[in-house]
Amino acid sequence: MADILDCVVVGAGPAGLTAAIYLARFRRRFRVIESGESRAAWIPRSHNHPGFPDGVRGRTLLERMRRQAERYGAEIVRGRVEDLATSRGGFRLATDAGEFAARSVILATGVQDVAPAIPGLTDAVARGLVRICPICDGYEVTGRRIGVLGCDDHCAREAVFLKGYSDDVTFINLGQDALPRATARMLEAAGVAVVESALRGVTIEKRRITAFDFETGEPRSFDAVYSALGVTPRTRLAVQAGAKLDAGGRLIVNGHQETTVPGLFAAGDVVRGLNQISTAQGEGAIAATEVHNRLRAAAGNKRGN
Repeated sequence: MADILDCVVVGAGPAGLTAAIYLARFRRRFRVIESGESRAAWIPRSHNHPGFPDGVRGRTLLERMRRQAERYGAEIVRGRVEDLATSRGGFRLATDAGEFAARSVILATGVQDVAPAIPGLTDAVARGLVRICPICDGYEVTGRRIGVLGCDDHCAREAVFLKGYSDDVTFINLGQDALPRATARMLEAAGVAVVESALRGVTIEKRRITAFDFETGEPRSFDAVYSALGVTPRTRLAVQAGAKLDAGGRLIVNGHQETTVPGLFAAGDVVRGLNQISTAQGEGAIAATEVHNRLRAAAGNKRGN
């Protein structure tokens, strides 16, 4: 199989592009296949990513990482991987950009947010009115009026987390049923206000989201609203190849980012629930380095024989 690549990286977010930078500098034959839908592109400006004291836009960071990878010869192909299967000598990937064969694969497919039904959501995220990561930007809403959209105990815990930044936090239950008593007590103990009546509509203004029209007829306004509705890990390809998931629906990996399928690696949000750029980059580096070291070892064994 003279045309087989050393590796294919699926995804060009922070994890995938870090893996690409490392593989390119290791002088490996590989391709990056990306759909152009990195979650990081939604970030209006991150202030908690190391090395950027004035913050950095998500798209700016991705563009810089892409340029860095391409400077060393990385080839990034736009497309979608439709099928991933193990084969003799590695893997085969069927994509709308053609078919690829590779000795190893790094999945950096990320997650997809469960988006709230808010008209103009994309623009609201870009302006920082709707936020999706309190770890990333909770500091930026310190002392402000915060609304949290959720439906269960996990969402409610995000509202409690945000109480560390503001005394004015309201949990808006979008679930079909009332919150369990234990969850309601947890919110009350933390000083989080709760709205149980159904959300009807939203008005987005310049600097705030206002007129949440509830069944009670009581409008409310917030300086920022967090969507705590969760995410869906993009694990379809990995499962298709036989990889196992943990209880939270993320891919199980070992210390080298290898899944339960030998030669199939994963990095970034698809692996664990922290959903942070810095950890995704670290995992991409770990996976790429292990791919390189294994290929070196295999080549050494062949020469020895």
